[in-house]
Amino acid sequence: MSEKTFVLDGKTIPYAEGQTIMQAAMAAGVYIPRLCYHPEFKPHGSCKLCTVKSNGRQAASCTQLAQSAAVVESDTQELNDERRALLQMLFVEGNHFCPSCEQSGNCQLQATAYALNVMSTHYDHFFPDRPLDASHPEYLLDFNRCILCSLCIRASRDVDGKNVFGLAGRGIKSHLIVNAQSGALADTDFAGDDKAAQVCPVGVILKKRRGFAVPIGQRTYDLKPISAMPDAKES
Repeated sequence: MSEKTFVLDGKTIPYAEGQTIMQAAMAAGVYIPRLCYHPEFKPHGSCKLCTVKSNGRQAASCTQLAQSAAVVESDTQELNDERRALLQMLFVEGNHFCPSCEQSGNCQLQATAYALNVMSTHYDHFFPDRPLDASHPEYLLDFNRCILCSLCIRASRDVDGKNVFGLAGRGIKSHLIVNAQSGALADTDFAGDDKAAQVCPVGVILKKRRGFAVPIGQRTYDLKPISAMPDAKES
């Protein structure tokens, strides 16, 4: 039986039946920008950053199944311009101050912006009022950095079986919440060994009393750009 392949940006990519474009690209060492995708969870294509053109039609590469002989475009001026606009909107819709952020150098939003040469936010900042939740004895929630990827929600629901997190509001008013009557993390059964404590791609869920344990300049994306780690497993 001949190997199934498709073409991605001029490169022949092998794939197995049932694999998505994203999965096949990662296995082949080809980077497609993404924020809400995690290999352990069912993809839902919410961030739209991984959008590609497959045979001329736009699709989320994390949900679109690979097809034999398909011609897929990802690294194009048009698609990268759209990605840059999405990233810029994420930066201004939250409060992201990278130079002072504990997650700087380990942040996928920051690293993806660098990979796509985003040097300014372009749009006016919203500066939303998002109080911190320091109620839990071991963990801090800084909602200012939330990009609504829902990874913590899926991890808590599908892996931990706890449903600690959820989304409330609609449209621009959508925001992350804690599923407790008080709204405080301390009033849930959240624990440090939960999968939900490990999957945030930015700096919302932070362990207390260990800030800047790894110096700036020696962190994950300081040492190697995110585009050089296409098959990295998001932690």
